[in-house]
Amino acid sequence: MSALDPVSIIVAKRDGGVLSTEQIRTVLDGFTRGDVAPEQMAALAMAILQRGMNRREIADWTAAMVASGTRMDLSGLTRNGTSLRTVDKHSTGGVGDKITLPLTPLIASYGLAVPQLSGRGLGHTGGTLDKLEAIPGWRATLTPGELREQLESVGAVVCAASDDLAPADRKLYALRDVTGTVPSIPLIASSIMSKKIAEGTQALVLDVKAGSGAFMTSYDDAAVLARTMVDLGTDAGVHTVALLTDMSVPLGRSAGNALEVAESVEVLAGGGPGDVVELTLALAREMLAAGGLPDVDPADHLAGGQAMDAWRAMIAAQGGDPDADLPQAAHRQVVAAPESGWLAHLDALAVGLAAWELGAGRSTPGAAVSAGAGVTWHAGIGDPVTKGAPLLTLHADDPSRFDRALERLAGAVTVSRTETAPAPTRVRGRIA
Repeated sequence: MSALDPVSIIVAKRDGGVLSTEQIRTVLDGFTRGDVAPEQMAALAMAILQRGMNRREIADWTAAMVASGTRMDLSGLTRNGTSLRTVDKHSTGGVGDKITLPLTPLIASYGLAVPQLSGRGLGHTGGTLDKLEAIPGWRATLTPGELREQLESVGAVVCAASDDLAPADRKLYALRDVTGTVPSIPLIASSIMSKKIAEGTQALVLDVKAGSGAFMTSYDDAAVLARTMVDLGTDAGVHTVALLTDMSVPLGRSAGNALEVAESVEVLAGGGPGDVVELTLALAREMLAAGGLPDVDPADHLAGGQAMDAWRAMIAAQGGDPDADLPQAAHRQVVAAPESGWLAHLDALAVGLAAWELGAGRSTPGAAVSAGAGVTWHAGIGDPVTKGAPLLTLHADDPSRFDRALERLAGAVTVSRTETAPAPTRVRGRIA
């Protein structure tokens, strides 16, 4: 049995060994082509989960996944004879995380190109494409030519990744999801970064979340993941920086597809919840600096309307009607504050699961979602609340979903009888 045989590679990692570049390329290429059996790759994924990988192994694993498909070429983008620099952002996901929606056109309004290849939601974290598909007429699928043309004309694109972008990752993720091997930092980092590197962006800003509503509940684990992804981007020649942000309480005041679009439009109009604005601007400053504009203040284009103009152009370019009414759920149910005082905590995971139960998310890939379903909350941390007054509103097309959502919200709210400080800043750290 040679060292490149799948069983030998599994045994080597199982016993704590370091895999060679050739072993990694061979096993991932074989898995993508169907020569390495799913049970063999599942065993290797479990070995990686338990034994870990060093920096070189993770970089090789990521490079092999990039090489499994096509790599987009975004060089040579121009507008009015001027070269366009590309910069992208990726979030590890959370509850009420609609930041891509206002951030992408905001950055484009400064003359940069933002190729946002996004995904759909699964479980309690929402998907950017699901949110935008709540806009009548908007389409997620673009050809490479359409994507490039829109980057040059508008500067902002949010669309689905093509099937030939890092196909090894798509196949491996489906396997990890059913074998208990999702929470492996090397596999998470390489999954995210293989797609972003294959996308061809010149610079990348990562929003790595920690807290009950995030994939990483521990700040320390989130920091390790962020460091790993920044190293991967740097090794691949992509200028990469990460912000560590809090997801112990949900972001903004809504979780749900059309609800989050409406909130994003408020931000683009110069308003919106303070924490959404704060995080949008923090990420915008990093993206603008990475794109060669370190001295501009992105708040100016929210206040001045340039970001809204770019949003309208982006939505219209993909067939959407930026003036159309957004879908609303057929039924609503109000949850009243249990007592008077100050809102001390609202659990992000519970809110996300409630929105999912109401129909905003899906349990299996490809399942339909309800555009109008979700949860809105009427107070932020530190705000006063009055017993019996509306605290949450549940939105659903099917009223039978309310009971399951309320079960998810049991114990999610803490009201203090003593005045509570507002939630601290969302940004907790920076890794570059």
